[in-house]
Amino acid sequence: MFFYIVTLIIILSDQALKFLVKTYLPFSKSIPVWGSYIKLTYVKNSGAAFSLFTGYSTYLVIIGIAVAGLVIYFHRRLPQKNHLLQFALAAILGGSMGNIIDRIFFHAVIDYIDLSFWPIFNLSLSQKGVR
Repeated sequence: MFFYIVTLIIILSDQALKFLVKTYLPFSKSIPVWGSYIKLTYVKNSGAAFSLFTGYSTYLVIIGIAVAGLVIYFHRRLPQKNHLLQFALAAILGGSMGNIIDRIFFHAVIDYIDLSFWPIFNLSLSQKGVR
């Protein structure tokens, strides 16, 4: 049960943050959170990590569903009492599902965490949106 609760919390948090970013932050604009080190920057990524495979959204949805299936398979096969491992799997599943939701409804993943020295990503840890 722990696994599914963590997964659901991550999906809901991810989608709530993306909703707030889309609603209140103009596209490609930044708001400093902690000096120049951490900013919120609204971008979209129609590809995978680092904008690889841009334009292959349908395939990325299929791959995301396959990853989700594998994560659930490993969740069931690995010790339930290993909470750290189960938490990590739940985080992967929640992030994957959050990005699948974006790809299905918006044809791109919404990214917003900007560390300036690294590609922009989101709570799901997908990386690099297009500015």
